[in-house]
Amino acid sequence: MRVLGIDPGLRNMGWGVIEVAGSRLSHVANGICRSTGDDLGSRLLSLHQQLTEVLTLYRPDAAAVEQTFVNKDGAGTLKLGQARGIAMLVPAQAGLIVGEYAPNAVKKAVVGVGHADKAQIAHMVKVQLPGVQLAGPDAADALAIAICHSFHVQSASSLAQALARAGA
Repeated sequence: MRVLGIDPGLRNMGWGVIEVAGSRLSHVANGICRSTGDDLGSRLLSLHQQLTEVLTLYRPDAAAVEQTFVNKDGAGTLKLGQARGIAMLVPAQAGLIVGEYAPNAVKKAVVGVGHADKAQIAHMVKVQLPGVQLAGPDAADALAIAICHSFHVQSASSLAQALARAGA
């Protein structure tokens, strides 16, 4: 299974693709979509186009996006929410169901604690995906989101198999 993780941002939208085979994870690619344009509409359009290219190139089977946390800057939160909408729309247009995870859930799944900093996340992504060259902190976060989603999908699959065996 190929999983795309997306770290939404209006300026920089991180993305990372991993391959999952049983309990084995391997790095496929990662990068950052950088918005261009002078107005919000053109910036969102550029993110949409770049993320669509990523999906076309890497053809993931599943996708996950980090949930937005509300901060003190209401206008900034709204703009981030619009970028997050693009991050959810593009995989949905490709027919994928998009998983959503709180930042603390991603950190706990990858680092082991819910309040890890960006350096800790990047370190643990490198541990879990040996040899990975990170395009930046946003790409590291996106790979962490993909890893988190792979764990949740595997857990759900294991539970479904156990329930099926119990009912048989």
